[in-house]
Amino acid sequence: MDLLSLRYFQTVARHQHISRAAEELRVAQPSVSRTIRRLETDLGVPLFDRQGRRVRLNDHGAAFLTRVDRVLAELDDARREMADAAGPGPGRVAVAAETLLQLSGVLSAFRALRPGVRVRLFQAPVDAMHRHLRSAEVDFAIASQPIAGPGLRTLELVREEVLLAVPTGHPLAGRTSVTVAELAGEDFVSTRAGHWQRALLERMFAREGLTPRVVCEGDEAAATPELAGAGLGLCLLPAVARRAIGENGPVAWLRLDAPGCHRTLTLVWRRNAYLSPAARDFRKVAGERLMPPES
Repeated sequence: MDLLSLRYFQTVARHQHISRAAEELRVAQPSVSRTIRRLETDLGVPLFDRQGRRVRLNDHGAAFLTRVDRVLAELDDARREMADAAGPGPGRVAVAAETLLQLSGVLSAFRALRPGVRVRLFQAPVDAMHRHLRSAEVDFAIASQPIAGPGLRTLELVREEVLLAVPTGHPLAGRTSVTVAELAGEDFVSTRAGHWQRALLERMFAREGLTPRVVCEGDEAAATPELAGAGLGLCLLPAVARRAIGENGPVAWLRLDAPGCHRTLTLVWRRNAYLSPAARDFRKVAGERLMPPES
């Protein structure tokens, strides 16, 4: 068993596909297949269930991946720490977030503080963020849903109310608030499953024994107010969107008479992970830019 075999395994496990893993690794697909089979022979158990070039991590593979992620993350941390010790350099910071728009102010301030640092961004739902953190692909995740698990640290950045946005010509547009039960027959524009807006929408409806009727779904929450304003349906948006769009935008805003109708934005990183000086500065700037001032 060598480090290259573990890297191959980690990449195949992430993609659940031999050819896609080979493309990322920039090696021939047969080489990846042989490496995985040799690793399975060495371990004495299959790590994947196979269907052609499509593979699915089995229970043995999932258990092995947890430890491989830990081992490779430690090695990557060690490499970065030694690189920083060898001499000052611009460094790099990698961040995963559900939507990248919320990072614009943070990135602007961070680049002013550290103009030479390379910043790599990943747009990802919360389950993918967990994988990015575990494998040390990113230093931080900025999430609107809890990322639980041993070995993680969390800093709450902001907690804000979530509002209902409706087209300005909608019958509800003149209201100030609405109950979930009143929305049973409405169409919704939302993000795909896995994003916080969709999770909150489904959770609120489930409390009433209902299922929301989602007629349009996507990966970028910033597009939903325009789609709602065009009459496709209603949508959930955090209070910051109301401040950004203003009262003269394409939608009217209502409060939802429902418990737990808020978004909590958190910064998450691996406990005991090596954080470069640049990464520590990013954490400081994110806190200063996203945490509301105390009243």
